Amino acid sequence: MTYQPDAETLLAVILGAALATAGGFGERQIERLIQKREKERSAALFFGELLSAMRVRMKLANEARSRGDPYGPVTLRFIRSIQREVEIYDRNRETLLDLRSAEIRANVSVLIARLSFAIDGVMDVSAELSASGAAASEQQRASLAETQKIGFDFAVETGAEITSLLAALAPLARHNFDATESAIPSNVRTQPATE
Repeated sequence: MTYQPDAETLLAVILGAALATAGGFGERQIERLIQKREKERSAALFFGELLSAMRVRMKLANEARSRGDPYGPVTLRFIRSIQREVEIYDRNRETLLDLRSAEIRANVSVLIARLSFAIDGVMDVSAELSASGAAASEQQRASLAETQKIGFDFAVETGAEITSLLAALAPLARHNFDATESAIPSNVRTQPATE
């Protein structure tokens, strides 16, 4: 004699299987959503910290420029440290895709490119001035110095735009990026955007 389930039992088994399948599917969807949000938070935190460090270093470089030789060793060290931050960005650029907002991704990418071009220009002029030494005419040196100042001013101006990007990243990262800025002296924090 074989067991023959009645219609109610068969319906209960089918319903149970359907609910188990739907529950498993729902669980996976929720898990994916949580992972996506955590990846986005991690990316926002990473880029926020990177941009925050760049903003602080740019302000410190601008402060160093106002003392002694405007493009002396201290100022150029700050500029090189910003270049290293740009290199970190370049190595992790694909992480930008974890940010759902195309506008934030584009703004981060464009700001980093503008800042990078400006500081590379400052460093190129510094190298050119060092290489030319006394061989350059006074007019050539003055022209290069003006190019360097324009590039640096553009970098400072671009660095000031980081604040609005940090404001957009803060809710995603669930973090206050002003903590880094609070570590620098108040006279540097409140300096004007350009000389």
